[in-house]
Amino acid sequence: MAAAAGPRPEVPNPQWATPEHDQSQAAAGLGDCEDAPVRPLCKPRGICSRAYFLVLMVFVHLYLGNVLALLLFVHYSNGDEGSDPRPQRRAQGPSPTPTLGPLTRLEGIKVGHERKVQLVADRDHFIRTLSLKPLLFEIPGFLSDEECRLIIHLAQMKGLQRSQILPTEEYEEAMGTMQVSQLDLFRLLDQNRDGRLQLREVLAQTRLGNGRWMTPENIQEMYSAIKADPDGDGVLSPQEFSDMDLRDFHKYMRSHKAEASELVRNSHHTWLYQGEGAHHVMRAIRQRVLRLTRLSPEIVELSEPLQVVRYGEGGHYHAHVDSGPVYPETVCSHTKLVANESVPFETSCRYMTVLFYLNNVTGGGETVFPVADNRTYDEMSLIQDDVDLRDTRRHCDKGNLRVKPRQGTAVFWYNYLPDGQGWVGDVDDYSLHGGCLVTRGTKWIANNWINVDPSRARQALFQQEMARLAREGGTDSQPEWALDRAYRDARVEL
Repeated sequence: MAAAAGPRPEVPNPQWATPEHDQSQAAAGLGDCEDAPVRPLCKPRGICSRAYFLVLMVFVHLYLGNVLALLLFVHYSNGDEGSDPRPQRRAQGPSPTPTLGPLTRLEGIKVGHERKVQLVADRDHFIRTLSLKPLLFEIPGFLSDEECRLIIHLAQMKGLQRSQILPTEEYEEAMGTMQVSQLDLFRLLDQNRDGRLQLREVLAQTRLGNGRWMTPENIQEMYSAIKADPDGDGVLSPQEFSDMDLRDFHKYMRSHKAEASELVRNSHHTWLYQGEGAHHVMRAIRQRVLRLTRLSPEIVELSEPLQVVRYGEGGHYHAHVDSGPVYPETVCSHTKLVANESVPFETSCRYMTVLFYLNNVTGGGETVFPVADNRTYDEMSLIQDDVDLRDTRRHCDKGNLRVKPRQGTAVFWYNYLPDGQGWVGDVDDYSLHGGCLVTRGTKWIANNWINVDPSRARQALFQQEMARLAREGGTDSQPEWALDRAYRDARVEL
């Protein structure tokens, strides 16, 4: 039947309560606090250590040699990792700097804890704690079946594009300007400082490779092809590494055509606008997320639009974190226009992820959290022998926690730890997650990412500037994705 998918009646404020079968009090916010300076967001050897992060950022566009040269540049430019990594801001003039209150953060209490919340007028929702590391929750029935189908239809109307495109040959120009010692490259890769470059050390730094997912077999095949490992033991000595010609590495990678199954991510996606003038169901969902997170409207409304993703049979997304750390070499994507800083990289600063399952998947497609609630975290321990816990095509069953896709269910988690002062702290290494291989059928999901700059002052300046643009420019100040307003009155077959 033809129907307009109307939103459920929304309520102005959520009414939180604890179920009668569990009398634990569900506290929700953080105390008032003063603003704090920007601080480094990762532990020196964590999943987003500075050396790893820079490799991760550039590997999306360039090949190995370019990245390692950049690591050296940062290493020598910044010196000791203990030095103050706070971004240097240009003078902002005499205007007062706005301040922001503390960020709301739901408490997990314990795994399995449930609490009741009223997000729409006609029913109660129950939020269940799935893990404490990361702080992860599940809400069955967050979306109605009609809303799920409408989101899929709107995404199909707009059109989806492949989620990952292999990089171009732009690395050749960059490589021509680099002068890097092979020995220095070896030292940067040798994480345990034992003077031997093991496969898992190479894999840890080539998480995104050149767009391909690197496996131990891939590395050994490459070593054999370019004659980098004469004794074939999979371990490179300093001499063997120095004898290797990195140009042979690039030639090998360029000559190897990547199949979809070899990519870091095998899916298609699009973006749907949720701001003023969007389809009324898109607006209703954003308002429901606002009530769920209890963050300020400015933060939620200025965050990314809804990303809709389709995984066909054979689709996957290897384990990753949704947010990146901010170092002097980086700036948040959403606040870069007000950063007033000349930095080479930008990264996504996503305080929270809210993921919606839009259909029931016939086979596979779980969301895996490989190290959820581990007692400790060590990135090198993710790769042991022939098992890479980040590999969602082969080893999803070995992850600590897997969430099965159920239509209408939402899961949400925090990508950063708190800093103790009501704002963003370190990236939570335990938020590592991925999309398991879809073995049968198709998987549809949607993501709402809530963007917060780890610099409290910069986030405040961003919100102030966006408010000014809205006052001065009206609807002309809307971002490019506002063109999705053309679908606000769409009626589709549900």
